[in-house]
Amino acid sequence: MSAVLVLNADCGPLHRVSLRHAIRMLFRQVAVVHEAQQDNRIGVYPVPTVVRLVSYVVTRWRRGRGPAWSRAGVLVRDGRRCAYCGEAASTIDHVLPRSRGGRNEWLNTVAACGRCNNRKRDRTPAEARMPLRVKPFAPVWTASLA
Repeated sequence: MSAVLVLNADCGPLHRVSLRHAIRMLFRQVAVVHEAQQDNRIGVYPVPTVVRLVSYVVTRWRRGRGPAWSRAGVLVRDGRRCAYCGEAASTIDHVLPRSRGGRNEWLNTVAACGRCNNRKRDRTPAEARMPLRVKPFAPVWTASLA
């Protein structure tokens, strides 16, 4: 199944949904087809690539902060690459260790491979002589739509 982009009534991007979910939205008449594949139909509906909501949804909550922090989010943000050596990453590492007051925040966590995570232990990158190859950043909502 392919992902379908959902636009607000003012044509601003909201999020992506599955094709199945998009067809349900069309059936319930909460959305209309904005763009569709040529000569491809599911029943009476053209196969949508973009749907637009019929009524406007207030998204004030998206203006101030980005997505909530999560381990999976950190791995996706860093492309599953270790911030120290560039190898495949499967864990996260706290730049300022939790034992020293570091928190689970976007700016304090990076993706790391198991070897680098164990080598760094509960030290800062400077103390462990392991410079970061990438600078951690807090993602914004528009980046999650890509």
